[in-house]
Amino acid sequence: VQLQASGGGLVQAGGSLKLSCTASRRTFSNNAVGWFRQVPGKERDFVSVISWNGGVTSYAESVKGRFTISRDNAKNTVYLQMNSLKPEDTAVYYCAANLRAVGGSSANEYRYWGQGTLVTVSS
Repeated sequence: VQLQASGGGLVQAGGSLKLSCTASRRTFSNNAVGWFRQVPGKERDFVSVISWNGGVTSYAESVKGRFTISRDNAKNTVYLQMNSLKPEDTAVYYCAANLRAVGGSSANEYRYWGQGTLVTVSS
């Protein structure tokens, strides 16, 4: 599975962005898909995960109530709607596919990774 993350950019604090993660070469409709983010010099942190059919979602405490993960398996795409963005949300955001249908928050669980998309939130 090849994953392509897109939708990053520069936004002012309080603004919104919607990230997309699209799979190619093979569908990931049977896989949980997660979003992680990383700031240079720091570890990759969990942001959110969605189960294979969208029935189960989970969020990091820092983004709860502001971010929403969703998926459209017909389009082989997972989305991350980010609202009320804060400067501390600035990072490179990665999507990743789990081998299992329901995934957790550990990056080690995820087999396939996209290349990352940069989100910059200005104050």
